[in-house]
Amino acid sequence: MKKTFLFAILITMVTCACAQGAMSLEQCRALALQNNRQLKISKMTADVAENVHKAAKTKYLPRITGVAGYEHLSREMSILNDKQKDALSNIGTDAAKKIGGNIEQNITSLVSQGLISVEAAQQLGELLNNITLPLSQAGNNIGNEIRKSFRTNSKNMYAAGIMVTQPIYMGGGIKAANDIAAIGEKMAANDIEMKRQLVIFAVDNAYWLAVSLKKKERLAIQYRDLTDHLHANVLKMYDAGVATKADGLKVAVAVNTANLTIAELQNGISLAKMALCQLCGLPLDGSITLDDEEKDELTAFQPTDSNPQDTAFNARPEVRLLQNTVDITMQNTKLIRALYRPHVALTAGYTVTNPNTFNGFEQKFKDLWSIGIAVHVPIWNWGESKYKVRASQTATAIARMELSDVRNKIQLEVEQNNFRLKNANERLATAKKNMESADENLRIADIGFKEGVMTVTDVMTAQTAWLAAQTAIIDAEIAVRTAHIGLQKALGKM
Repeated sequence: MKKTFLFAILITMVTCACAQGAMSLEQCRALALQNNRQLKISKMTADVAENVHKAAKTKYLPRITGVAGYEHLSREMSILNDKQKDALSNIGTDAAKKIGGNIEQNITSLVSQGLISVEAAQQLGELLNNITLPLSQAGNNIGNEIRKSFRTNSKNMYAAGIMVTQPIYMGGGIKAANDIAAIGEKMAANDIEMKRQLVIFAVDNAYWLAVSLKKKERLAIQYRDLTDHLHANVLKMYDAGVATKADGLKVAVAVNTANLTIAELQNGISLAKMALCQLCGLPLDGSITLDDEEKDELTAFQPTDSNPQDTAFNARPEVRLLQNTVDITMQNTKLIRALYRPHVALTAGYTVTNPNTFNGFEQKFKDLWSIGIAVHVPIWNWGESKYKVRASQTATAIARMELSDVRNKIQLEVEQNNFRLKNANERLATAKKNMESADENLRIADIGFKEGVMTVTDVMTAQTAWLAAQTAIIDAEIAVRTAHIGLQKALGKM
């Protein structure tokens, strides 16, 4: 709550400062970090990476799936074939024929042996027909009942079930996937930090460019005023007959050149402030005023004696991103190996079906519980796993080489920016000494011109030398600032 309140106060202060038209470097940085779209995209990417990591963690937990369905079949499934169905339907008739045939043979045999008369045989035959016909019908009825009991009535089928799967051993694949997701979170955070530093670096350079041009505009106005004053004196001397027309024209050219320089600097200031406003997310009217543009002197910075091995290598987000890439390729190798290792999972399920087969084909819902272990073992893949592992290991080697190359470049970058800062400080010290000489030279030229011992050309030369000395100070001050910014970026301390 306190952090939110302080942030709100900071944004309010920055907004008020913008409304008043005066902005410090810190306020420009704050606005740029708040409004930069690429930084916002990186923060959203970090949110995506966080959710991906949370999703990867769920792979350790059991999976519960449910399924339900209904199916209508055009034909009914049958346990009995057509011959078996016919046999059951005619079981009584077939049995009666066999029994009747055997009895008729016996009666015929008795008649032929003279044991019974033909009339008695005929009476026995009629009696046999009266007995076998009801038996045949009863047997057929029993057969049809048996046939009906084997009917599945399976045209309409219903089923529903719940399955629980708990991974036990996935070859290390789940852990590798979680590690990759965790590294993805770190990469997103490092990407945010890298873009934050790039935004600050761009804002600082744009800020000091605008300050430099504004200070040069002030200097150009001062130079224009000097030449105006000289021009007025030359015109008076020309009227008095102690100066030539060429002297007046020479000074007039200098005045016009100064005015042209002022106009060019004003255009440059507008463009520089527009670029700064664009970085800060402000309207592109360039009407802002910067705190440092009214300062006469800017504080110098001394070179930093830092060991890149202990600072830049660990502080630079680019290095951390490349290290994350190395780590991901290593985890990817583990993930590939896990795909070709045995996988073991515990399974459990609950199913209901209608019709069910637990009591014949009963037209009722019946449930069934099950529990088991599923084992998946790759046996032969023609060397696919070996080739994929080799490719992943090569990717790791490439990432490590790129990391080593960047480390060397960072070391060179730190040394170069240290040298730039040292050189800029030396330039600033030299420029200040030259400025003392230029001031004295201009003072002597003005006095000599008034006393008539120096010409207009001598005064203009002194004024030009004074302008060059002042410009050198401004350039050196800005060079110190930009070199310090570059060193801070090289060290990862922005």
